[in-house]
Amino acid sequence: MPSRRQRRVAELIHRELSLLLMLDARDPRLADVTITAVDITSDLMLARVFFTVLGDDDQVSEAQAGLQRAIGYLRTQLAARVQLRVMPHLTFELDKSAAYGRRIDELLGELADANPRSSPPAEEGDEGHAGPPVPHALGGLAAGDRSETAGDEQERD
Repeated sequence: MPSRRQRRVAELIHRELSLLLMLDARDPRLADVTITAVDITSDLMLARVFFTVLGDDDQVSEAQAGLQRAIGYLRTQLAARVQLRVMPHLTFELDKSAAYGRRIDELLGELADANPRSSPPAEEGDEGHAGPPVPHALGGLAAGDRSETAGDEQERD
């Protein structure tokens, strides 16, 4: 579990790198790069920067090459903007979580299409409801039922 200092430095590097890429990067290969997360080691000497790229595999590999080429520039610019005793070394890794999530959504969609419900959902008022009645949070009676019951008890007194 990262310490508070690690989290703060990682957030600072994340914010500044995002701004650098958005405003100062001249390399067209970095135009569609988005920084998603930064993990930093406990000694604050290495920062793993996770990124995503909008596009196909060719654009991803081009962006990876552009980031590798720009490491020195980005580290120098970060050192000028961030007040740290030692600027961490940067490594860039493709964040595969978005692609993984899309793949899971595709698989779930395929399952839903392949296995339609065998029976239509029961409509309100169907007498075919099986099983015991579901107790309500108010002790088995709906709020309206409870107020009517309380009124009945007052009339009896």
